[in-house]
Amino acid sequence: MSMTKRTALAGLLSLTMSAPVLAQAYPTKPITIVVSFAAGGPSDVIARLLGEQMSKTLGQPVVVENVAGAGGTAGSKRVAAAEPDGHTILIHHLALAAAPSLYNNLGYDTKTAFAPIGLVNTGPMVIASKLALPPTDAKAFFPYIKDNADKLTIAHAGVGSNSHLCAVLMSQQLGAKFNQVAYRGTGPAMNDLVGGQIDILCDQSTSAIPQIQGKSIRAYAVTSAKRLDVLPETPTMTEAGAKLDMTIWHGLYAPKGTPTAVLDKLNAALRVALKDAAVVDKFKAFGTSTFPESELTRDAHAKLFAAEVDKWANSLAAAGVKPQG
Repeated sequence: MSMTKRTALAGLLSLTMSAPVLAQAYPTKPITIVVSFAAGGPSDVIARLLGEQMSKTLGQPVVVENVAGAGGTAGSKRVAAAEPDGHTILIHHLALAAAPSLYNNLGYDTKTAFAPIGLVNTGPMVIASKLALPPTDAKAFFPYIKDNADKLTIAHAGVGSNSHLCAVLMSQQLGAKFNQVAYRGTGPAMNDLVGGQIDILCDQSTSAIPQIQGKSIRAYAVTSAKRLDVLPETPTMTEAGAKLDMTIWHGLYAPKGTPTAVLDKLNAALRVALKDAAVVDKFKAFGTSTFPESELTRDAHAKLFAAEVDKWANSLAAAGVKPQG
């Protein structure tokens, strides 16, 4: 056999064996969880909480990298292009599913670019304002913002983010057009809400509750079907007379092509983390919760994600929202 043929055969064998060997040894270095928004926001908080627990199972440090911008699509693009070896993964929420209906050129195919690892948590959004806004309760708030929409600023974390989608649905429900202010995440947006630089923010309960309990902002309603135990005096949107049902969820993703055995290890580590008492207690305090055990499989995550892509395509089209460049 010629040297060229031997070299080619050796290369082929190396490629054939690399995935199983990698999966068996995984992880061989620190794992990066990419957060598509600025530090301090709900995705960032949850990523750091999970990373701390997952590292104990995986035997390697799990670090968080914030790649903010473009409504959460910059971080997604970073992971879609990463080496599919399980050492770079993504945490994202339903905005990942909504992105293809909002952007013409993402740089990746949302439906095929990622391998779902598992679902993390689910919870509502909270409609809140700066303390100086005149309305003191939900019944006064929604008529007020409808009548004064052109004078009010509503913040969000970029087109396609949860806070943006919530603002779009609220605008559609009230028949009012607000002045939107985009941030690189709801972390900095919340800082400006507390400081009174903006008027309204629709944020995940994860980061809104501490500020509400600290009386730094005022909460008017939650987007869940029932009131939250940690915010018993805050009504649902239905109770407030405004129909808006929006449930937020996070999931972990790896680049497509990541070996199944690696995905299984990540899913197993995620499940262990979600059962940890510290995580459970934090989620409860944040007004969010884990998914039922039967929905923690990779297949369940893949099915929910596919359904959400279609759901938001229909919802945003109905709201008259068109993809932008």
